[in-house]
Amino acid sequence: MRKTIPINEGWRFEKPGEAQAQTVDLPHTWNNLDGQDGGSDYFRGACRYERKLPAIERGETDRVYVEIPAAGLNAEVSVNGTAAVTHEGGFSQFRADVTDLLTGDDTIAVIADNAERKNVYPQFADFTFGGGLYRGVNLVVVPKSHISLDDFGGSGVKVTPALNERMTEAETEVCAQITNAEPGQTLRVELLDADGRVAASAAADAAAEVSLRLTLKAPHLWDGVNDPYLYTARISLSGEKELDRIEIPFGVRSFSVDPQKGFFLNGRSYPLHGVSRHQDRLDKGWAISKADHEEDMALIREVGANTIRLAHYQHDAYFYDLCDRYGMIVWAEIPYISRHVPEGRANTVSQMTELVKQNWNHPSIVCWGLSNEITLNGVSDDLLENHYLLNDLCHRLDSSRLTTLACLTMLETDSPLLAIPDILSYNHYFGWYGGSVESNGPWLDAFHEKHPDICLGLSEYGAEAILRWHSDHPKAGDYSEEYQAYYHRRMLETFDARPYLWSTHVWNMFDFAADMRDEGGVKGRNNKGLVTYDRKIKKDSFYLYKAWWSKEPFVHIAGKRFAERAGESMTIEVYSNQPHVELYAGEELLEKQDGTHVFTFKVPLERPGKIKLHAVADACGDRAEFVKVEKPNPEYSMDTAPGVATNWFDKEGKPCELEFPEGYYSIRDTIGDIMQSEEGRRLLEPMIRQAMSQHGGGGAAFKMTDQMREMMNGFSLERMLKQAGKRFDASMVVQLNQALNKIRK
Repeated sequence: MRKTIPINEGWRFEKPGEAQAQTVDLPHTWNNLDGQDGGSDYFRGACRYERKLPAIERGETDRVYVEIPAAGLNAEVSVNGTAAVTHEGGFSQFRADVTDLLTGDDTIAVIADNAERKNVYPQFADFTFGGGLYRGVNLVVVPKSHISLDDFGGSGVKVTPALNERMTEAETEVCAQITNAEPGQTLRVELLDADGRVAASAAADAAAEVSLRLTLKAPHLWDGVNDPYLYTARISLSGEKELDRIEIPFGVRSFSVDPQKGFFLNGRSYPLHGVSRHQDRLDKGWAISKADHEEDMALIREVGANTIRLAHYQHDAYFYDLCDRYGMIVWAEIPYISRHVPEGRANTVSQMTELVKQNWNHPSIVCWGLSNEITLNGVSDDLLENHYLLNDLCHRLDSSRLTTLACLTMLETDSPLLAIPDILSYNHYFGWYGGSVESNGPWLDAFHEKHPDICLGLSEYGAEAILRWHSDHPKAGDYSEEYQAYYHRRMLETFDARPYLWSTHVWNMFDFAADMRDEGGVKGRNNKGLVTYDRKIKKDSFYLYKAWWSKEPFVHIAGKRFAERAGESMTIEVYSNQPHVELYAGEELLEKQDGTHVFTFKVPLERPGKIKLHAVADACGDRAEFVKVEKPNPEYSMDTAPGVATNWFDKEGKPCELEFPEGYYSIRDTIGDIMQSEEGRRLLEPMIRQAMSQHGGGGAAFKMTDQMREMMNGFSLERMLKQAGKRFDASMVVQLNQALNKIRK
């Protein structure tokens, strides 16, 4: 019978530049610290893992496989010094039959390498590309005749239930690949219900490939978060005795997408509202545990999401299992992101093949993502051909699911790329990187009117919140918790009014590592999460979404970290999914309100000192404490906090005050306004070209498209320069402002 043996303890780890080898346990990455501290200088290269293999109990004809769930980003595996397998791509499982390399005194070595390669994705993206054996290593022992382990890292079995129109039966095809099938052997399939009872069974003579059809009568449907019911397919191979067996959970469901009415599950409207997720954690990087995965899922369930975009690569199989178990609708994708290279076509095909074959049996997955923001450098014929190829591949491998892609905002709405996938979504940051949050709705409506037959969603949207920054008058770019909450409230209102959206995915559920970033006074991190990188603090926006999505009764007073308040009164927002909220100061009832989601109270600040508030919504309560102060605390603002506020310097490095003369341009004007001037456009376009090039956008191909102009509308040049960080030094900003001061509006 099949045995799986984890070999995660006691690996010798060697890293270039370090004189002493370390002993490490798996999962392990060498970028857990330097990949999150900023500077875009984390180690990317080849490191070596080595250990003795344990004694393996096996029959004379048994086969032994090495199974690696992921190695970042490329790997070479050898046993006793002889090459066993190489693998390109850091997120999918791969195996090698090493039986003939074993002697009884065996050593395995894995060289993992996360250095950039021109033919392997990801090439460039806004997250840290971790290196290492970050999902562990297994040995798998199987008889000579066994259910295949050689099908692109997959299980060797595909379970495909298809509901009839009345949903009274599900014809279920089970297709299994058998390695070394022999005459007289039998493949048997049993479909078990959740209580372990056999609901259907069938058998056939073993062959290289066996396909059986079984009928589930009155099937219990996998119904999303409401009822994620799972069956189990038990597949066994027998000769004179049972040789091999695997069990695969699966669900019976149907889904469809309508361009006017959105997503449907099991024949009924099922609006998809959810989050995106990265796989890393503070001080752990990608080397996370099952408990970490479970905590992530618990937080996603608490916020009330019913869909997850598992970005920007194949995630751990265990997390897909959790999505099945808890009813999450999943968008799964490969790391074909941000930068297209012709040399990488074969790698997109191999990574997509592995994604589909390894995750076929998950009922949670409804679509395969072809790419993300891949048009950052424009749309070439080769890029289009790559997408046609991937789209056809997905449909050939899996006709039961849809294809999709995440479009960059600047992609023109008449691009031929839009016609390739079955459904699509856009990554829009109106209200953060440009424009205003209120412009999201009109853009979506204009696209929907232009393309009424395209199923449209939002694959990314978000705003950063760093917990030390707060404001009574939040604005885009201040990184305050209050602006993030304002932004997300407006987005939720936008979605409520547009039922045609097939899905919406917040970017992001959790803060995550992006070592090249230096924004808002925090290095090495993207802070758009609803929850902090260490999962310890839920930002106010988390509770805002909970008020919209969750059925679990709760009430939350926002702004607790904005404790010191100046002025004669303060505005307090309370989030709840209950219809009534009462707010007390001490024992005094200040006000009772009826409403939905957000309840806004004006609380007087009559004298210096503490104000203790208590919000009550039916049986739920929340408390907060504030302090009246005479002057606003400068520590709350990125513009005034000591050591954080931006200073500008001339060429000699001397502090320089910028001027903002009336009637003339300055860096405080929006890029859209400046570009209306011919002189301003000539000044800015080379600078934007430089920024795009250094962000992976390819300066030579730069063109200011209509979509880009719209994104820039309302986006001050000063803010863009701050976000660009080291790409523009302070003296360049001074010179630019002086040049703008000479251009009359």
